[in-house]
Amino acid sequence: MRIAYLITAVVCALPAFAQRYEFGVNGGVSLYNKKTITNSRGSADAGFKTGYAGGISIGHNMYEHVGGEIRYTFLKNDMRLESGSAEATFGAQAHLVHYDFLIHAADTAAAIRPYVAFGAGFKQYRGTGTEQLTQPLSNIGLLTKTTDFKPMVSVGGGVKIKMTDKIWLRFDVHDYLTEFPTKVIAPASGSSVSGWIGNIVGTGGITFTF
Repeated sequence: MRIAYLITAVVCALPAFAQRYEFGVNGGVSLYNKKTITNSRGSADAGFKTGYAGGISIGHNMYEHVGGEIRYTFLKNDMRLESGSAEATFGAQAHLVHYDFLIHAADTAAAIRPYVAFGAGFKQYRGTGTEQLTQPLSNIGLLTKTTDFKPMVSVGGGVKIKMTDKIWLRFDVHDYLTEFPTKVIAPASGSSVSGWIGNIVGTGGITFTF
């Protein structure tokens, strides 16, 4: 009888245990703020064009309101320098990996689960364009075919909406913050740029629980 009770308890607990883990796929838009590169000859706005994002996430609901996840995101945003009517562009992409804690406003049994997220990770900026002999605004900055690896802070939030017992719709907005990538957008000799650059990424996707 004790074995029968144990088997029954395990079977009843499995559905709750199974809902503790999540796998998600997502896609959306990627936006950056601009920074200014300056020198004695002038200045230029430096940053990245609006682009797109796609990625995956693997999550774990440790408690009723607290979870965590590892997230990988691919970003396609071309680099850009602007000053007046002059503009230089260059192909670029980024890869980022981070771990976030998720604090949910509703427990795991709720059909709608808003949350805030915060964490940290790393971001790799990559110049992918074709280098040319001359580049506009090269006296201020240079867009390069190199890589720049930066520590990253992640903050954001979103909502999970239950569709079935194992399928959820999910919408997120994250701000990924790093130091300005001076290897891929390199200030010219005598130029300077400082501070952090923000990357707002809004995504929608599907999450599967198991």
